[in-house]
Order: sequence, then C-alpha cells, then structure tokens
Amino acid sequence: MRREFVSRAPAVSNKVGAVQIQVHFFSHSRDLAGCAEAVEAMPPGSSVGELLERLFRRFPRLAELKKSLRVAVGLDYQGGEHLLKDGDEVSILPPMQGG
Repeated sequence: MRREFVSRAPAVSNKVGAVQIQVHFFSHSRDLAGCAEAVEAMPPGSSVGELLERLFRRFPRLAELKKSLRVAVGLDYQGGEHLLKDGDEVSILPPMQGG
C-alpha cells in the first residue's frame, strides 16, 4: 500500500496579511512533489505564476513539468497572471494523456 504524505507546513511564516493557499497535486505531479497536498503562505497580490515558481523551488522535481502543467483555481483553469485570494484551492495537473 502506498502512503500519501501531506505537507501542511507553510513555506513561509504566516505573517499578518499573508494569503493561505491549499495546493493539490494530481497524478504525475503528485509523484514529483512527493505529496498529495501542501499549504503555501503567499504575500497578498501573488499570482498563480508566482505560486508556481515557489512550488518549483520547494519541490524541484516538479519543475520537470514546468512547460506543460495545467493549473486550476477552484474549478476553473487559470493562467499565470491570475491573482490568488486567501483560502484559494489550487490544483496542479500534469499534461493530459489520451489513448
């Protein structure tokens, strides 16, 4: 049986005004991150692109998918310029594969 690890510790201290982002990793991105979810404390006004750069530093193997990841905030796919809000849930999805 495979164990799923959850990294709940924020990457930065929870300073006043920081926005807490719940990150969910799916499929191959979960394997590369080494966990199913993580919490990131981001400065107010941070974008999806800034979150991804932080995740690539925190989980270096995840950067293998840098050019092909899909990112959803809530239920909608978003680009790197999308601004995050406190409590957002972000899903990191590997490229779609078909057969």
